[in-house]
Amino acid sequence: MGKKETHPLAKNQGDTRPREQLNFTALVAAIRQTHEHCTSHVNRVVNVTLTIRNWAIGWYLREYEQNGADRASYGDGLIDTLAERLKNEGIKDLAARTLRQCRQFYSVYPSIWQTSSADFPPTLLPASIWQTLSAKSALANRAMPPGQAVRPTNGSMPAELETPLDVLLSRISFSHFVELIAIDDPLKRAFYEIECMRGNWSVRALKRQIATLYFERSGLSRDKEKLAALVNSGVEAAEPRLAIRDPYIFEFLGLKTQDAMQESDLEAALVVNLRDFLLELGHGFCLEAQQKSIVIGNTRSFVDLVFYHRILKCHVLVELKVDEFDHESIGQLNTYVTWYRQHMMTAGDNLPVGLLLCTRKDQSLVEYALAAIDNRLFVSKYEVELPSKMELQRFLEAKRRELGG
Repeated sequence: MGKKETHPLAKNQGDTRPREQLNFTALVAAIRQTHEHCTSHVNRVVNVTLTIRNWAIGWYLREYEQNGADRASYGDGLIDTLAERLKNEGIKDLAARTLRQCRQFYSVYPSIWQTSSADFPPTLLPASIWQTLSAKSALANRAMPPGQAVRPTNGSMPAELETPLDVLLSRISFSHFVELIAIDDPLKRAFYEIECMRGNWSVRALKRQIATLYFERSGLSRDKEKLAALVNSGVEAAEPRLAIRDPYIFEFLGLKTQDAMQESDLEAALVVNLRDFLLELGHGFCLEAQQKSIVIGNTRSFVDLVFYHRILKCHVLVELKVDEFDHESIGQLNTYVTWYRQHMMTAGDNLPVGLLLCTRKDQSLVEYALAAIDNRLFVSKYEVELPSKMELQRFLEAKRRELGG
């Protein structure tokens, strides 16, 4: 935990002396601290509310699958049918993938409803859920102290790793839970819960530590605290302002993706200018999306710009990196192009094309990602209809200078 800051206008209890006159420096500090406190509180409330909503959705799904009067009519297609119906009802953030995550979330954390902290009152849950769960578990919960709900461990998890759910719920977001529910081993999951809270990890940091086998490395390490210190010294911490950029959060709140997912001020400004530049060229670019969200497996990614080209009759995916060219970037763009080829092409469309723009102060590099295009004549047509590399390079260099990049 960091050092607790004293508010510049605060007085000690019992101190009746006149407060010192507010100067400009104290004014700035007071407004900054007030803003940070309120932002943190609002983001925590939003995160908790989204998490509770998704848990409740998972509960409803499990109840319907087990006891629904007409459940046999939908069978294995229930989730897909439900996602489509909810979309038609105006609920756009509950795709089939998210509904499956909600169901799994309920299965892994069935006792979240028992959190009784003042921050998470039962009123967050629909009365139907609260009454049903209360009736089902009245006997089982008689011996459980209020506010200390923990997951049933079946003897597989040491007592010291049993994190009270109200604490867990207040400290991590639903995106963190999505990574945790993919872990089958309760002990391993509990380890990442604790380390995530202890290090205040971002979702990206949690994913990285799972991928690099931090749990297994810790088990093999003689000095676990030293390893933990090394891990947390270079880990990306979750900041209050980052919560609103969580993809589940901005979809839940109906935010625009371009407002929520900008990586940097310079890159965001370049993307906006690039969008306008391509539209003004008159080559047939029609803007379809900015920061287009696509899901491949369990990974959500965002394509900077997606156009449909009237003349070429294909999608053009544009990625801009304020960095030097690397193979990872071209591989990522090719993945997006392949996804669009499989999922977004319709009758009469030609194969999608990807446009990668990488820039640094000393160079600009433009690469076309022509995935699996064998027709050389068509490649030549791309080269005629799309902006030339020199044209794009001049644009990038000029805009970067204007923006001070």
